[in-house]
Amino acid sequence: MKTFICSLCHNGILGGGLYLDSQSLTYRTNKFTVDKKYRNLVLPLQEIQELSWKRIVFPVATVNMKNGELHKFIIFNKSRFEKWYQEYSR
Repeated sequence: MKTFICSLCHNGILGGGLYLDSQSLTYRTNKFTVDKKYRNLVLPLQEIQELSWKRIVFPVATVNMKNGELHKFIIFNKSRFEKWYQEYSR
């Protein structure tokens, strides 16, 4: 499992951690004021349709799910994340 410092872009910027392994991409935050769904958001790799990037001061990754959901993350070590994402999503 690889760990990344990130922020979820959902009704503002929510700091947390992003965990990547061979099964899923998981976002976790300890903020109790956040909707429970986003405290432990699990995105199975086989359900991710596309991962795209945009740069707005920091690199922002948009995860497009097969069910139409979009999730945006500011990931602070883009090159390391891309390396491991490609490795796990083969």
